[in-house]
Amino acid sequence: MTNPSTPASRLGAWPREPDTALAQATALPSGATSSFVILSEAHAIEVSTEWEPHFHEAHELLWAREGTLTAQIEGQIFTVSEGYGLWIPARKLHGGRLTARIKLFSAFFSLERTSPAFREPTIVTMEPLLESLLIHLSQKDLDEAARARAESVVFDVLKPSENQLALRLPDDPRIRAIADQLLAQPADHRSLEQWATDSGVSARTITRAFRESTGLSFAQWRQAVKIHRALELLASGEGVQDVSDLLGYAQPSTFIDAFRRIMGSTPGAFTSGNTNI
Repeated sequence: MTNPSTPASRLGAWPREPDTALAQATALPSGATSSFVILSEAHAIEVSTEWEPHFHEAHELLWAREGTLTAQIEGQIFTVSEGYGLWIPARKLHGGRLTARIKLFSAFFSLERTSPAFREPTIVTMEPLLESLLIHLSQKDLDEAARARAESVVFDVLKPSENQLALRLPDDPRIRAIADQLLAQPADHRSLEQWATDSGVSARTITRAFRESTGLSFAQWRQAVKIHRALELLASGEGVQDVSDLLGYAQPSTFIDAFRRIMGSTPGAFTSGNTNI
């Protein structure tokens, strides 16, 4: 189910690129019955793909290999790379996009068997055991006893990650246009004072509105937008120098420092698979 009133720039967090495919979401994987507990499936996706806002009647856990998943859920942007998953509670409206040449995995969970810790969108660490169990559960020919054993262990190891980085979109109409322009072009280097002049809103009002609406200062929020976009670009194969240039940094060292402050590691470590969000 979609929400036609959602601004186009916010459907998948970033403006749609010319070669992006649109995909239709399914309510549940094929073979779902009223008595299912966990249903898993995997997809190989060759081109950048976007899903418009929709929801499911079951909880969903998404994770990927060899790329990133970016989702917008109720005013928050989540960018999830290899090693982490995104838990989306049932009936939470969400839209998103995937980088090209990605392996996407999804698992649907029944409403009756989930923890109160997962009432809101949540980043999950995809421990090797958890991922292996969920891939195991994607087999269609598992007998009931084997499936029940695997499902029981999944609930034992499924836990929220300590890293819950999410970017909140401001809901204050006075700064929404500024936020949408920065999402569309994170490299925009206009100062706070220039934004104030161009938008007809005072710098003090912009500062206060960003802080009240997102919990971050204007500068912090803009920096976070750049890092979320950097995760996508790095996962798609762009080098550190190119990402630095695309995001408007004066030099790569400035980008590396900003990335390290937010992610806790360098872009080089991220591309080598040593760190994730």
